[in-house]
Amino acid sequence: MPEITGRIEVTLTVRDPAASADWYTNLLGMRPTYDHTSDDAAMRYVGLVEPRSGFVLCLVGHAANPGDEFCEFRTGLDHLEFLVERHDDLVEWAERLDELGIAHSGVKKLDYTRNAMLTFRDPDNIQLEFFWRSPTR
Repeated sequence: MPEITGRIEVTLTVRDPAASADWYTNLLGMRPTYDHTSDDAAMRYVGLVEPRSGFVLCLVGHAANPGDEFCEFRTGLDHLEFLVERHDDLVEWAERLDELGIAHSGVKKLDYTRNAMLTFRDPDNIQLEFFWRSPTR
């Protein structure tokens, strides 16, 4: 079987690629890699990279987009999860979200696992999480 690299690139449809790119850049320290608008202006595609992890996030805007907010209850993406190394990272991210005025859940301990998470939403209402996996015993 052919292998995959393990590197992941996520592409999200958003209402305003430039505004979303600014939001993700401000929150995660991402850097722009490209910004392309199709010749017919039907699509704009903005690419970002997080320099430490190499995570690539692409934000695409379609002229045909009716402007609806994201809803995880429809078929497709449920949420996007960013894994953190330490439980304390969740507290630090909560502080960062507070600094930026981004509403969030606070650090949540789950009743069905020792893992913990912090949930919030982007400008298009896409649910995002910082997630810490407890070391296995």
